[in-house]
Amino acid sequence: MGQMMKHLARILLALAAILSAAPAYAISNFQHIVIVVQENRTPDNLFMGMCLGFGGTAQCSTTDTNQYDIQTQNWLDKKRRGGTIRPQVLPLGNNYDPGHTHSDFLRMCDSSRVTGGPCRMDGAADVGCKGIGCTHPTQFPFYYVKPSDVASYFILAQSYGWENHFYQTNQGPSFPAHQFLFGATSAPSATDDAEGNFVSENIICDPKDDGDPHVKGRGCSNGCIAPPLATIQLIDKNGVENPDDKVDPCMEHQTISDLLEASSLTWNYYAPSEGMLWTAPVAIKHICGGEWRGGHCPPGSDFVNHFRQLAETTLISDVAQCALPAVSWVIPTGQDSDHAGSPNNVDGPDWVAIVVNAIGGSNCRDGGGTYWQDTAVVITWDDWGGWYDHEPPPILASPEGGYQLGFRVPMIFVSAYTPQGYIDGTFSADFGTIANFVENNFGIAEGSLGFADARAYRRLFPQDLRQFYNLNNAPRQFVQVPARKDAKWFLNDKSPPTPPDDD
Repeated sequence: MGQMMKHLARILLALAAILSAAPAYAISNFQHIVIVVQENRTPDNLFMGMCLGFGGTAQCSTTDTNQYDIQTQNWLDKKRRGGTIRPQVLPLGNNYDPGHTHSDFLRMCDSSRVTGGPCRMDGAADVGCKGIGCTHPTQFPFYYVKPSDVASYFILAQSYGWENHFYQTNQGPSFPAHQFLFGATSAPSATDDAEGNFVSENIICDPKDDGDPHVKGRGCSNGCIAPPLATIQLIDKNGVENPDDKVDPCMEHQTISDLLEASSLTWNYYAPSEGMLWTAPVAIKHICGGEWRGGHCPPGSDFVNHFRQLAETTLISDVAQCALPAVSWVIPTGQDSDHAGSPNNVDGPDWVAIVVNAIGGSNCRDGGGTYWQDTAVVITWDDWGGWYDHEPPPILASPEGGYQLGFRVPMIFVSAYTPQGYIDGTFSADFGTIANFVENNFGIAEGSLGFADARAYRRLFPQDLRQFYNLNNAPRQFVQVPARKDAKWFLNDKSPPTPPDDD
């Protein structure tokens, strides 16, 4: 009996130790969400090397939902005899610059709506192309990225969570994409969103404004600090861009940041410079001010209080100083962007790895845990960039069906509570899903904005991004993501910041 009591006592002591340690790991929600937005790629283009045995043993299939949905051969090409083409390898930094306007989307989609079907996804014939190497414009989309150039991405995808069916919400370029990522809509107003009217293209500078020195070499400043004659194109609920239907690029509606502030939560927007089209908050009137001020939002504006220039250095510094806000949007400079068109754009994978490593390696603690134990990092790409992808987008019902959803882009979910190699192959998600995830995580009613966040909620309920983590589990130990360049290199880089894209 005595031995039994001693054994029972040891069990009770062990159980007490486990229970006493549990609160250090138990969290009810993430204290921080970091949204990293890279440029212009599809899963087939950027991640095909992962299926070829480089950087791991990823299993890929276009039919098995438990594997990475990446097509490695027989890409469809309507211009070739037999209808297929073998993809060729291309460095991450290259001279190609595929078109990715809404009209390019329509040509690449090759819609079969007339017969009641989706996009045919049979190539990119006649899509526009700029830059050196575009002498054969019908061939350039049929490339995948050299595997060794994106090894960090493969490691992140296979170490954490991957979404097989993640789509950009818009069918076009960066400006509307970043509006959806920040405010869950690219509509000028809430009324326009409800009616299916959205901003569909990047800003149009008027020569009569004589350019704008605040964004040198890139036309004019954007959004509410754009010159007086600048405009931006609208698309209607039927998916038609009327050339006469253009509006002022300064818009007015609620955004995710407004929901955060109403709940006394902090946010920052990290980007290369103030006036770029990728700096989404500058296009919202109540955030910036809504009046031409020569390329700057006024001092004291909500924008100035939350804008952090140069993500490469300020985000790392904020993490080091234990000053990471509740939600961060992080946009790279051109040097660290995955956008094609320059042989020098090769540092994107290292830059993303450094962001994750800064958070994972931080000793900062809040809410009882370290940053690694209470932060989720969502990594995605703002649009497809004109590159090939085999998955047709699930076009939404009217009135959004004229413009939503767009082509697939990669999405990786990183957290201490994400199972290694988790693949979600069941649900279709988009930028609205990220907004919906932010709402749910911080106890804000899902779909509160009534835009793409609400549409994602209706489409995915009870899923948003919750399938990527289980907060009841003990957090995984962080392992540094290998990168060719470290944080010190980025912190010491004194080259002038350039926009993440050149169109």
